[in-house]
Amino acid sequence: MIGAITLLLGCQLLGELFIAATGWPLPGPVVGMVILFIGLMIHGKVPAPVAVVSDTLLRNLSLLFVPAGVGVMLHLALIEREWLGVTAALIGSSAITVVVTAFLMVGLKKLARVGGED
Repeated sequence: MIGAITLLLGCQLLGELFIAATGWPLPGPVVGMVILFIGLMIHGKVPAPVAVVSDTLLRNLSLLFVPAGVGVMLHLALIEREWLGVTAALIGSSAITVVVTAFLMVGLKKLARVGGED
């Protein structure tokens, strides 16, 4: 269990270090997830301890949003002043996410069909 937690946090640390070294405008934890994904693909499966720790974190994911909620409440006056920009950003980013996800899904379905014909 400790090894699995160490692996997850180590991947996050590697992602943070990579972003600090390159200066790319990406969140370090996202790069860490990519590193973890590549490692699991090379390994060929998800080790049982990593699956247990990941499932536990996902079951308690709502707790990880508490700091963000506190931040929103802390800066509520700023959000009230800038409501139009915040609303536009939320709607725009949601729309972009839906469109990118749709294109990705269509592309992956085509790729799966091409790969399944062999």
